Amino acid sequence: MPSPLESRVASLSEFVRSAGGIVLAKDARRAGFSERTVAASVATSVVTRVRRRWLAHPNVDPALVGAARAGVVLTCVTAAERLGLWVLEPGGIHVAAPAHAGRINPPATARVHRAAPIVPRPPGELVDPIENVLALTAACLPFEQALAVWESALNKRLVTVYALDRLPFRGPARELIAVADPLSDSGLETFVPVRLRWLGERIVPQAVILGRRVDFLIGQRLVLQIDGGHHVDAQREADIRHDAQLVLNGFHVIRVGYHQVVHDWPSVQHDITRAIAQGLHRQR
Repeated sequence: MPSPLESRVASLSEFVRSAGGIVLAKDARRAGFSERTVAASVATSVVTRVRRRWLAHPNVDPALVGAARAGVVLTCVTAAERLGLWVLEPGGIHVAAPAHAGRINPPATARVHRAAPIVPRPPGELVDPIENVLALTAACLPFEQALAVWESALNKRLVTVYALDRLPFRGPARELIAVADPLSDSGLETFVPVRLRWLGERIVPQAVILGRRVDFLIGQRLVLQIDGGHHVDAQREADIRHDAQLVLNGFHVIRVGYHQVVHDWPSVQHDITRAIAQGLHRQR
């Protein structure tokens, strides 16, 4: 039978694990764990100390430990990736620190953002709130790429346009609020309306035609489909069957791939503009 101290050590381990794997030591004390319990937990490697301020579970995400050790929070594209948002070019570490922060020690390759946060950062949090993540992506990324992140957040219902519009965003972020569409299912679907807006044609994302969604309906009859990495096997066969039904019912289909949209947009635009020139987007 475990001793009372062993039981408290086990309870502390569960407390840290259930709180995300890393907590401020003062929060553990506030939860009723004594210094003796904390010391015993550290001595037996049930938890570890990080910069004395933090207690970490052995199975914690290393990125959180790194942020705690560096005295920063994960933000921008790094936090966006952790949230499962669509990021065109993942990579690198983006962290945030107060403008007048004391000693921080991020990795040499990290991008450190020091802009004032839109939403105050609670103590004990090592990942920025979503609103701050969006604000920094707006300032850090090219417009299209930032828009893809924003629309991904809207699509996942992490935020709403209404709530964002009430926050004190400025500059590029304010422009993004004006055009962000929660219906975009991926970054590729974000890029297309922005790049084709000059045509002046009606472009409907995620239109339902013959019982299935298509990526874009341009005008009344031109369908643009964008294949991502998931368009294989059964999904690919279903797409081909639906393409055939669309053609048999008077629609015209242009199907392109991820690499075309990202790396060879002129070829995609070439096909779309020629289809429009032939009137394939019009009802006949």
